[in-house]
Amino acid sequence: MINKLVEKIKKTGAPIVVGLDPMMNFVPEHIKKAAFAEKGETLEGAAEAIWLFNKEIIDKTYDLIPAVKPQIAMYEQFGIPGLIAFQKTVDYCHEKDLVVIGDIKRGDIGSTSAAYATAHLGKVQVGNTMCEGFHEDFVTVNPYLGTDGVQPFIDVCKEEKKGLFILVKTSNPSSGEFQDRLIDGRPLYEHVGEKVAEWGEQLMGDSYSYVGAVVGATYPEMGKVLRKIMPKSFILVPGYGAQGGQGKDLVHFFNEDGLGAIVNSSRGIIAAYKNEKYANFGSINFGDASRQAVLDMIADIDGALKQAK
Repeated sequence: MINKLVEKIKKTGAPIVVGLDPMMNFVPEHIKKAAFAEKGETLEGAAEAIWLFNKEIIDKTYDLIPAVKPQIAMYEQFGIPGLIAFQKTVDYCHEKDLVVIGDIKRGDIGSTSAAYATAHLGKVQVGNTMCEGFHEDFVTVNPYLGTDGVQPFIDVCKEEKKGLFILVKTSNPSSGEFQDRLIDGRPLYEHVGEKVAEWGEQLMGDSYSYVGAVVGATYPEMGKVLRKIMPKSFILVPGYGAQGGQGKDLVHFFNEDGLGAIVNSSRGIIAAYKNEKYANFGSINFGDASRQAVLDMIADIDGALKQAK
């Protein structure tokens, strides 16, 4: 799957991923009105609203981008109907030939971690039949429990030719409380980066590993160090746009071949119509506002990479 991701980035010229993280206050009133008229002001109605919202954004952006990243918590908050909307979103993105990164941030030990890996990346046996669960192409994994928590995911990825993005240095303000702690004179995130590179050696694609890393755009200098520590790992870069990251902050995350990183924007794209810059589109044309935000993001990153050469 890493080979497909690289191929689609080359084809689109867009090393970006759209984070499908729908909050109800992102969903325009006319979408909520239609969903509630059909399903009521219920969990089912909320799930229908976020599904309709997602579908419009996917329809307006899928030809521009290589991948999407639905954050499962935004769906879980609506219970089982929300998870059904998550599954519909994953399936629809696959119909559009998009790579799907399930932002699930799982990480446990033994059979529990193996069950998470099976649910999101693998197949489970039901009688004599092998069934797929959510079947994303990549998932995010929390490595805090060490190799015991990560290896079950790697094992499933080997079988299914799917991939991981391991949390290494996250974009949130308090990440340094643990991730920046010095161990043997070096920050913890560097040690985690070394393990990501080690784990990745057992699962290589044509040019990059199936085991990637999450490194926030808000820490460009740390990204520069981690790029050297993990030369064969793709880096998923959150924190662009709404969290403050800009194209000029991202150049160190990429290798000299112009690859090696994929940058995420969530509310900066899916809620673009709420931004003053795109207010002229209005809430009715929220999908068109999202498309323009994608085009602007592509131009910003492309310009920064060209200037850095």
